[in-house]
Amino acid sequence: MTEHHVLTWEVMASGGLETAWVEIDGGPPGPAGLRARGRAVGTEPEPYWLSYALEAGEDFVTRHLTVRVEDALRVRELDLRRSVAGRWSVDGHPRPDLDGALDCDLGLCPLTNTMPVLRHALHRDPGEQVFLMAWVSVPDLTVTASRQTYTHLGRTDGAGALIRYASGDFTADVEFDEDGLVVGYPELARRRATS
Repeated sequence: MTEHHVLTWEVMASGGLETAWVEIDGGPPGPAGLRARGRAVGTEPEPYWLSYALEAGEDFVTRHLTVRVEDALRVRELDLRRSVAGRWSVDGHPRPDLDGALDCDLGLCPLTNTMPVLRHALHRDPGEQVFLMAWVSVPDLTVTASRQTYTHLGRTDGAGALIRYASGDFTADVEFDEDGLVVGYPELARRRATS
């Protein structure tokens, strides 16, 4: 069964907005997976437009992320891929420092926190997981390896969960809904209500 979501966040960290069109495949009898395309506009550190397409296959493991950023001076593009064998490439060039990562994490994009949460059902069940991520900085599209920890803190009144995100010295208690999608991410983004 495929669920369709249209989500819009106010992204405080960029002074902008993001909208994502998301399809989530829920698993048996078919494989679990996620497909999304999104558009964002930011004003910090300078005005830019961003578009992306994301494909995460079985168990919500990233297969492919493409990103395009346009500002007043240039257009940047990124092609990030993970092979079935677990090898990553950036714009066709091997990136062995990312091997072992299952997920991409697009900076300032609340959607890419969803895949590891769904894979480990952290929006439903207690637990803590440590991940290696292929983190994409926005708007420059630099890709680096990032170690991140997700810890289930408890259920919310809306049947979702509060999950602590930690990376380096940064921590944030992120609210997810019952579908594993970000509702609120302190200092980063807040989802707008849909009509």
